[in-house]
Amino acid sequence: MNAVVEIKIDQPKTSGAQAFLRGRDKKMLIGGEWRDAVSGQRIDSRDPATGKVIGTVPRGAKADVDLAVKAAREAFDKGVWRDKTPDERGRILWKIAELIEANIEELSELETLDQGKPLFVGRWAEIPGAIGQFRYFAGQASKIHGETIPTSINYQPPGKKIFAYTVKEPIGVVGAITPWNSPLVLEAMKIAPCLAAGCSMILKPAEDTSLTAIRLGELIMEAGVPPGVFNVVTGLGPEAGQALSEHHDVDKIAFTGSTATGRKILQAAGGNLKKVALELGGKSPSIILADAEMDIAIPGAANAVFFNTGQVCVAGTRLYVEKKVFDKVVAGVADIAKGMKLGHGLDPATQIGPIVNKMQADKIKGYIDGGRAAGAEIVCGGAQGGPAGTFITPTVVAKTDHKMKIVQEEIFGPVVVAMPIDSLDDVPRLANDTHYGLAASVWTQDLSKATRYASAIKAGTVWVNCHLMFDASLPIGGYKESGWSRDSGTQAVDNYLETKTVCMVV
Repeated sequence: MNAVVEIKIDQPKTSGAQAFLRGRDKKMLIGGEWRDAVSGQRIDSRDPATGKVIGTVPRGAKADVDLAVKAAREAFDKGVWRDKTPDERGRILWKIAELIEANIEELSELETLDQGKPLFVGRWAEIPGAIGQFRYFAGQASKIHGETIPTSINYQPPGKKIFAYTVKEPIGVVGAITPWNSPLVLEAMKIAPCLAAGCSMILKPAEDTSLTAIRLGELIMEAGVPPGVFNVVTGLGPEAGQALSEHHDVDKIAFTGSTATGRKILQAAGGNLKKVALELGGKSPSIILADAEMDIAIPGAANAVFFNTGQVCVAGTRLYVEKKVFDKVVAGVADIAKGMKLGHGLDPATQIGPIVNKMQADKIKGYIDGGRAAGAEIVCGGAQGGPAGTFITPTVVAKTDHKMKIVQEEIFGPVVVAMPIDSLDDVPRLANDTHYGLAASVWTQDLSKATRYASAIKAGTVWVNCHLMFDASLPIGGYKESGWSRDSGTQAVDNYLETKTVCMVV
């Protein structure tokens, strides 16, 4: 069955986006200069809805990473950024936020053209989220401090005392590797705390979605970040990403993406034992109990998996429903799925955009077909189509079991598997029966149950009567194979700091 998709709009309206796209061949930012790849090779940037080439970016590789790391190291060692006062760094981060806000319409259209997401997702959720990251960490720049420590050392020289304290220092040169699903906000989640801490950075955006990273580089330079402090190297993961992860003059890798790629990065980073922060995959449960407010829970569960066409690491892709209301909830989510309009992300009527590329769409369709072959019921959806074969209709799957791949593996598309809860005692076991532990949601009016399940579920975030609630102040990250460390919140700055202990006899 083919997904029926009618493309009515595929061109941006804002003069800023139009002007940016007229200069089709983009460059990388290295040491404050815009450069082509050393090899001269380029990568096509395609509109995933139509397959049309909308621009090209340099195919950076090891030689380009070497230049960017050298520029970042020189900037860090000279102290052009880390030696600025916290107030100075904070003011510049705030200026970046203001520039993003001033260009939000343009950035939203570029993000949609490059990634495919419905325009409202970028305009009203993700890019405001990026603005919030820079504003939040502008304030955190002045709140990095150590502590004095009373020790129990008792063998100092007679008449002397021990004075001990810690200081927090920037870790150095950071390589950030970011994914294609929500480019700008996920880049901001790395850049803002890194710059607040006083580090230098090389950003390697996903090869499918590099345009807003380049535009963000322009805004960061305009805000007054010194040359070399922030660099952008575009390119393929196995080339530029691998070189950045392996580089012996990089002190830290911050990565968001799949668990499989995270393992490769961890292995590559082992050469100089650089620090690694990993925000990885998920297979997050949405748990709806019979006492939940169904007019909130049913659309909430649908939004949890279909938002951004399901291309969200914390998407609620496993739906557990108390048996007595299972049929009602599944029917309600399926009705919402059937009514969602597929189309180009620039069309205001679009609710489901394309998957980022044909390879990923084929992979999602493979999971759906594999589930059907294993005995699952496709309640609705399951079709693939569109001009480039990148559209997947919102899909609800029932009659599954926990041994099926469609239940256990991250699909990263608009697909939810629904399973009944026979006994509430089973909730923690069902929720935790996965290698992942990124997020979960519990829908109930019984706060006692909600509190117990929030404690029992092994996940970095548990939402109650909501899903996909984000703020720059709220840490996000995972348990188990969903990663290490946290983005957002005060903990995110610690990702980019070293703690030094000073102990003296005075």
